[in-house]
Amino acid sequence: MDTSSKENIQLFCKNSMQPVERPSFKTEYSSSEKKQPCCSELKVFLGALSFVYFAKALSGGYLKSTITQIERRFEIPSSLVGVIDGSFEIGNLLVITFVSYFGARLHRPKIIGAGCLIMGIGTLLIALPQFFMEQYRYERYSFSNSTISTSPCLLESNSQLTTSVMEKSQSKINNGCVQTVAIIGPIFGFLLGSLCAKLYVDIGFVNLDHVTITPTDPQWVGAWWLGYLVAGVISLLAAVPFWCLPKSLLRPQSKEDSSSSSEKSTFIMGDQTECQTTHREKAKMMEMARDFLPSLKNLLGNPVYFLYLCASTVQFNSLFGMVTYKPKYIEQQYGQSSSKANFVIGLVNIPAVALGIFSGGIVMKKFRIGVYGAAKIYLGSSVLGYLLFLSLFALGCENSDVAGLTVSYHGTKPASYHERALFSDCNSRCKCSETKWEPMCGENGITYASACLAGCQTSTRTGKTIIFHNCTCVGIGASISGNSSGMVGRCQKDNECPKMFLYFLVISVITSYTLSLGGIPGYILLLRCIKPQLKSFALGIYTLAVRVLAGIPAPVYFGVLIDTSCLKWGFKRCGSRGSCRLYDSHAFRHIYLGLTMLLGIMSIFLSTAVLFTLKKNYVSKRRIFRTMRERTVVSTRISKENCTTSDHLLQPTWVGKETQL
Repeated sequence: MDTSSKENIQLFCKNSMQPVERPSFKTEYSSSEKKQPCCSELKVFLGALSFVYFAKALSGGYLKSTITQIERRFEIPSSLVGVIDGSFEIGNLLVITFVSYFGARLHRPKIIGAGCLIMGIGTLLIALPQFFMEQYRYERYSFSNSTISTSPCLLESNSQLTTSVMEKSQSKINNGCVQTVAIIGPIFGFLLGSLCAKLYVDIGFVNLDHVTITPTDPQWVGAWWLGYLVAGVISLLAAVPFWCLPKSLLRPQSKEDSSSSSEKSTFIMGDQTECQTTHREKAKMMEMARDFLPSLKNLLGNPVYFLYLCASTVQFNSLFGMVTYKPKYIEQQYGQSSSKANFVIGLVNIPAVALGIFSGGIVMKKFRIGVYGAAKIYLGSSVLGYLLFLSLFALGCENSDVAGLTVSYHGTKPASYHERALFSDCNSRCKCSETKWEPMCGENGITYASACLAGCQTSTRTGKTIIFHNCTCVGIGASISGNSSGMVGRCQKDNECPKMFLYFLVISVITSYTLSLGGIPGYILLLRCIKPQLKSFALGIYTLAVRVLAGIPAPVYFGVLIDTSCLKWGFKRCGSRGSCRLYDSHAFRHIYLGLTMLLGIMSIFLSTAVLFTLKKNYVSKRRIFRTMRERTVVSTRISKENCTTSDHLLQPTWVGKETQL
C-alpha cells in the first residue's frame, strides 16, 4: 500500500496474462467481450487504490493537525507527542519490505484490503481514550451571576475554593490520478483538523453554555478525537472493493500490442514464456527467501541508489519535523489559534506542494529530460528551496510580555529567569500558586500567569467575559498610581506580528512549491538507476528507509529540542510536569528553523554526491558508448565506400548484361 501506485497497477496487470486457448470461431467477438470486463475491473482497482491513498493521507494529515490539542488534553510535552506521531509509521518497519518483495506472488488486492482494515481499526483506536477518561477540566473561577464579585487574591490565600468547569497515456494518467489524490488527502486532513479544533473537546458530553473559554484561549482543547472517527470509518470503507477483486485480470490484446516505452514494456510484460506458464511460475517461499539477501546486496551496492536513499532520508527528516510542528510554530510564534493554523496549512501550503509536484512532472515530460537532467533538477530545487527557507529566520515575532517570565513586573526587559520570578512585592500577600496558568491581560498590555499573580482583588462576569479589578501589579506595570484592571486571556502580540505572519505565509508557500519541484525528477532518478526486476523491491526499501529513519525519529528529536525553549510548564494534578504553556519565541524559532535548515544542507551535500556519481558512472559510459558507435559508423561508411568503388569498376559488364536482359 505504501509502494508506488504505478508499480501496483503495473504488477496487477502483469499477473493478468494467463494462457488462453484460441477459440476456433468468433475470435474477434470473444476478444472484444473479454476486453470490456478487464477494463472495468482495472478501473475499479484504480479507483479503489486512489481512495486508499486518500484515506491514508487524510489520517496522516489529521494526525499532524492535532499535535497541540493532544498536548493540552493529556498534559504531555512535545517530545512525547513526537513519539506518538512517529509510532504512526512503526507498522511499516514490520511489513513493508516483505510485502513489497513477496506481494508480486500473492493476492495483491486482498493484501491491500487487509492493510486498509488494520489502518482503519488503528485509527479508530486513537480516539478511544476520549471515551474512557474523565472530562476535560480547566481552572476557572465560578460565578453564579454577573452581580456577584469574587476576589482572586483572597480565594487563593484562604481556602483555595476555585472550582472547575467541564469542557477535534492511460497508465500515466492513472499514476497522476492516484498521486494527486494522495496530495488531496492531507488538505482535507488539515481542514478537518481546523473544523474539529473549533469544537469543544467534550462536545456532546457537557452543556456548552457552561464553557467559559473560547478557541482563542490558551487552555482551549478542540474535539481532537472526532476526526479520528471520521478517518477510521473512511479507511474501513476503502478496504471493501479489494475483497471483491480477482487475483489477476486478462490483459486486453490492444494493450499488449500498443506501443510503449522500452522500460515500461520490459517491466510489465517481462518474459513471455514465464507469463504463459503460470503454474511453473509459482516459486517456493524458501527459494524467494534465499534470493532476498542477494537482491538487497545488489540494490544497496548501486552507488547512485544508495546515495539517493541517504539524501532522501535526510531531507525527509527535515520535512517531517518541519510539517509536524508547523501548526505549533504558527500558534506560538504568531499568536494564531489552532483552528486558523490548520486551516492555513491545509488550504494554502499543501496545494503549493501539489502544484510543485505537478509542475516537476510537466517539465520532465515537456523537455524529455533524462536521468542526469532529473538529478540536476532535484539538486537545484533543494538548493533554491532552502535558500528561500533561510529568509524565515528574519520573519519572527517578539516574545509576549509576560510578567516574571519575559519581562519584570515593572515592564522592563529582560526578566531574570529564576524559580521565584513569578512573585513580586505587589502579589506577595496573595500567596498564589506558581504552577497554575490562567493568563490574564492587564490594561498595561502585560500578560500575567494568573489573576492572583496580578494582585487582583475583585472580579465580575458578564456572559463569558470576566474582568478583574483592583490589580495592584497591573498598576505598577503601567507606571501609574492606584490599581488597574484586566481581562481573562493572553494579550495580543505586537502590531508588527500580523504583518510578519503574512510574510511568513508567502515565503512558506514559495518554499514548499520550490522544494516539491524535485519530487517527480527524484522519483524518475530512483526508477532509472536500478534494474527493472528490482524496481518493486527498491521502492519498498526506499519507503521503509524514509518511514523508519525519518518518519519515526524526526518528530521525536524535534520535540525534544523544542521543549528546551519552554518558559512556563504546566503541572498535572498529581504534581508531575505537564505540557508547555509558554515558549521563548526567539529560542523556538532558531531551534525549529535551524534544525530544518541543518538537515536540508546535509541533504544538499548528499544530492551533490548523487549528481557526481551519476556523471561518473553513467554519463562517462554513455560517452564511451557514443564513441564506439561513431567508430562503428565510420567503419561502416568506409566499407560502403569500398563496395561502391568495386561496383564502379564492374559497371560496364553489368550494364551490358542489363542491356541484354
